[in-house]
Amino acid sequence: MIKIKKASDCRESDITPEPVYKKRREFMKTSSAIGTGLVLGGLQGNALAALDVSGFKKSGYTTDEELTEFKDATRYNNFYEFGTAKEDPASNAGNFNTDDWRISISGECDNPGVISLEDLMQGHTIEERVYRLRCVEAWSMVIPWLGVPLASILQQFKPNSRAKYVAFKTLLDPERMPGQQRSVLDWPYIEGLRMDEAMNPLTLLAVGMYGKPMPNQNGAPVRLVVPWKYGFKSIKSIVSIEFTETQPKTTWNILSPGEYGFYSNVNPEVSHPRWSQAKERRIGNFFRRDTVMFNGYADEVAAMYTGMDLKKQF
Repeated sequence: MIKIKKASDCRESDITPEPVYKKRREFMKTSSAIGTGLVLGGLQGNALAALDVSGFKKSGYTTDEELTEFKDATRYNNFYEFGTAKEDPASNAGNFNTDDWRISISGECDNPGVISLEDLMQGHTIEERVYRLRCVEAWSMVIPWLGVPLASILQQFKPNSRAKYVAFKTLLDPERMPGQQRSVLDWPYIEGLRMDEAMNPLTLLAVGMYGKPMPNQNGAPVRLVVPWKYGFKSIKSIVSIEFTETQPKTTWNILSPGEYGFYSNVNPEVSHPRWSQAKERRIGNFFRRDTVMFNGYADEVAAMYTGMDLKKQF
């Protein structure tokens, strides 16, 4: 059983001291810190090379599990825009250019617009959150993500009373994303959350991982992380966010509605039609372990699904 503390239970003493944290994982590279926030300036080339993430704060939302090795987390990926094999994204995304990235915000809100990453992050402190990411093929990783709560971004655009869902869309550019030249999915990739899921404090808009800017193959420059759901809900390279009154269509649900539901919560009691979800294998480990309901985040999210039949509304 993975113990995830509630936000109210977390204390400063619960957070691993930074020197120990750096020494244990040897992934933190310290550069000159600029305040306690995220600085996005002079975006150049791949994966936001100019992103300074040295001043982030440690979040109380975290697991205490052993982290997945950086090389595994960046070389074993699902990102069909760069190929369908797990190693394809790392091989094919190296030249993906994220200069001048823009995200459109539209739909049922009072303050729609088009924003840059600088505008998106202005006034927000970057947080590190060590979350599990579980994929539907029954493998999982533990990754220290860098980002800001999605809720704090969405609130800027003043969703109105008709906003019941949030829809997300990935960049559509077959020249920059060669996997889109094949019709393996109905491009562009689209995903959605119910409004309360999007506003849950666990939901993260991530711009980095392992103390570094987001690698191209992991969803540069900005992606969603929803730790109690299967990994395909965490849409990558986001260019559009839309508030909607009705439940949005989602890519995998369109492709195979009997296999991939809208909610896609981690639930060991609901098997994929072609394999069981009751066990999972941590990348880098040989043995499987029991899958935990809501990926171990039940204390934080279970109340959102009170009264629902999670075997039918999967």
